[in-house]
Amino acid sequence: MRDRDHVAEIDLVLRGQATGRDGIVSDSWRRCVEHYGLDPARPSPAHIVTDAELRSHREQSERLIAIARSGLDALFRQVAGQNYVLLLADAKGVTVDFFGDTRFEDDLRRAGLYLGSDWSEHLAGTCGVGACIVTGEAVTIHQTDHFDLHHTPLSCTAAPIFDTSGQLAAVLDLSLLRSPQPKASQSLAMNLVRASARRVEMANLMAMTRRDWVLRLSASPEFLEVDPEAAIALDPEGRIIGLTHAAQAALGGSRPLLGQRLDQLLELGVDDLPDLMRGRPTEDRLVRLRDGRSLFGHAIAPQTARLPRGLPLLPGGLSSLAGADPAMQRMLSRAARLACSGVSLLIGGETGTGKERLARAIHMCLPRPAAFVALDCAGQDPAALAAQDWTAGATGTLFLRRVDDLCPEAQAVMLRQLATTRLRVIATSRGDLGQMVRDGSFRADLFFRIAGAALHLPPLRLRQDFDWLVDRLLRGGATDGLRLTAAARSDLRGRDWPGNLRELAATLDTASLLAEGQVIDQTDLPPALLALPPAADPDEDLRAILDACGWNMACAARRLGVNRSTVLRRMQRLGLTPPG
Repeated sequence: MRDRDHVAEIDLVLRGQATGRDGIVSDSWRRCVEHYGLDPARPSPAHIVTDAELRSHREQSERLIAIARSGLDALFRQVAGQNYVLLLADAKGVTVDFFGDTRFEDDLRRAGLYLGSDWSEHLAGTCGVGACIVTGEAVTIHQTDHFDLHHTPLSCTAAPIFDTSGQLAAVLDLSLLRSPQPKASQSLAMNLVRASARRVEMANLMAMTRRDWVLRLSASPEFLEVDPEAAIALDPEGRIIGLTHAAQAALGGSRPLLGQRLDQLLELGVDDLPDLMRGRPTEDRLVRLRDGRSLFGHAIAPQTARLPRGLPLLPGGLSSLAGADPAMQRMLSRAARLACSGVSLLIGGETGTGKERLARAIHMCLPRPAAFVALDCAGQDPAALAAQDWTAGATGTLFLRRVDDLCPEAQAVMLRQLATTRLRVIATSRGDLGQMVRDGSFRADLFFRIAGAALHLPPLRLRQDFDWLVDRLLRGGATDGLRLTAAARSDLRGRDWPGNLRELAATLDTASLLAEGQVIDQTDLPPALLALPPAADPDEDLRAILDACGWNMACAARRLGVNRSTVLRRMQRLGLTPPG
């Protein structure tokens, strides 16, 4: 189709005339012109975010990227030789992971089929990722289905990936630079992305709910244990605390399932789940729904044996945030008690300590699906902030990232805006917000509005579960299956980690690329990029650092940047002795 014919067809759709296009495509064309003000006669190149923006998007999606990696790698191998490109975009439409043939890298970059490309509909027009985000459905946008003339050679098939609370988390897209003319030629691509998205959701649910009962469901006993269609996670009382999108469709329809009791949906309760575990023929594991239908069920018991002894069971994703660190466990227990209270929370801590992860884990404790509305306060324009509309949300979380970066004018607007919302506020701050109030650089009335209760994440250098964190980061993604030598582990323990968990994850990722085989040695570790300046008080946090190092003098000396004898002298002066 020539360019002017394409523009003419879009004009026909805008005038309400049928052209034979899918309803999803026609609706998207109308949005492109009427809502976004896009011009079909003016092609625009691919929208690529900056490196800093890409890092931010990848950091927010790093957990899902790691979980999805092996499945996406398998999918890409499955279509190898057919010139497909595989993209994983976040819920905002930015490509955060990519699989493609490096021989065509320049062509893929120009087409936007590459890392960092933004496929949100308001920028790219009608496209696979953008239409999938808007509709929440799997779609194929084939050649001239695309709104923008720059994209009409492409064929893009996309499927949504939902998180365990039913919110859109990502989009999986399988695209071709050039494809056969019939749209039906992409039916195999559609089947592949749907199946892969379902498996990513399943893997995500299993990773998030290791301490809970999981019931996996299938219409066929043959695939029940190897490739089930749906799954739900349950708390000890049998309430649903997580699910895959297929489970919502199979069991709930339009009725939300989170918080529902298992025995309200199926003719069995949580005490009956052991009868559906391995060891019994799959064809005998029939479960009946209250509406008369039947499915086959496979129950997986909580993996409590893997927990460090003595750690409490915490709801939602809170259990996955710390190992045997007393300060972290006290903080997480407090977070669990506050999670469903509606009290506004202020989370403090250095850059990279995991403040947003904690906020999302608290949000996941809610008993039913709810929105998670995130706002980055850094550089927030007061006028743009005043235009935000949070009045529609009846339940859910308003997450204010880096609230300490609000300018005075934006603070005043934020205070007025918060008076209009019923969303529960969780804010994060890198600095001491209380001191900023005392200094007059942060409004006291806004501080008390967002700080109903305060939680603080300690820096990595003071955490006593360092080895647990390292082992957890080594599971999944490119580092899965790798192990550290004693020398490498000792080197990591002795660093001061100004970038905290984010720096540790990046260090392990880099080391995995440099390592030969399955072992990371000390020589594979990249050097520390930034060292903390010496503390103004040489005795500052000495006990905490010694605790974090297990009272190993050499480790503490490396973190403090002094020799071992200096640590011993300071201990003697302060009267510090090893516990026990």
